[in-house]
Amino acid sequence: MPADIRVFRCLEDNIGVLLRDPETGRCAAIDAPEEAAVERALDTAGWQLTDILVTHRHFDHVQGIPGLKRRTGCRVVAPARAKGEVPDVDEWVSEGDRVAVGALAGAVWETPGHCRDHVTYWFEADRLAFAGDTLFTLGCGRVMESPYETMWASLERFADLPGDAQVYSGHDYVRANARFALAADPDNAALKARAAEADRAAREGRFLVPSTIAEEKATNPFLRATEPALARSVDRPGASPDAVFKALREWKNRF
Repeated sequence: MPADIRVFRCLEDNIGVLLRDPETGRCAAIDAPEEAAVERALDTAGWQLTDILVTHRHFDHVQGIPGLKRRTGCRVVAPARAKGEVPDVDEWVSEGDRVAVGALAGAVWETPGHCRDHVTYWFEADRLAFAGDTLFTLGCGRVMESPYETMWASLERFADLPGDAQVYSGHDYVRANARFALAADPDNAALKARAAEADRAAREGRFLVPSTIAEEKATNPFLRATEPALARSVDRPGASPDAVFKALREWKNRF
């Protein structure tokens, strides 16, 4: 049976996600940005929280853990590289480990770049990637604790996923990301259509999470650092993709 998913807004621009196994009823929150928002989503769906899968240690992704743990007794899974920096953890995970939410099975990828401890949860059978702050719709996380080459290597792992894989990111930055993407890749027709879709979604109170890997490879300038058009846009014709990525990300930082 396919996984059940609920996506909802937390705080100002965080994205909350609930992942439920319909066979067993076990339900995981991907991160816990805001206790009250997670509780509302659970109540609306009629689900019971059994797990929290943490992508990284930043406060806006973990601050809801203590309250949710007190209320539900849920299991908390978090990156081993964040040991001592995430509250109430029951299980620490690293590259190559497996996680289960009932019958739903996921792999742990270490995807550093935004921060040293970042992990992604990839549920291959269901084509679901919970990317936290590594990959966003039309964007990527700010590089803060690693060389740019490290973040590029993390993004390359996403680019290798099947096109129909769905990416659930930790924030809704899509309209700001679209403005930068159009500046960097102005002749991309697919990107123009995606930016228009983002504007429509905002007017209707929606957001473009999840997206698919196929959509991101067609429109996300950071995944398109292999394309000559993006190399030209940062005046790096013939440069390596990681060098193009670095120039794009530094441009976005100033944008």
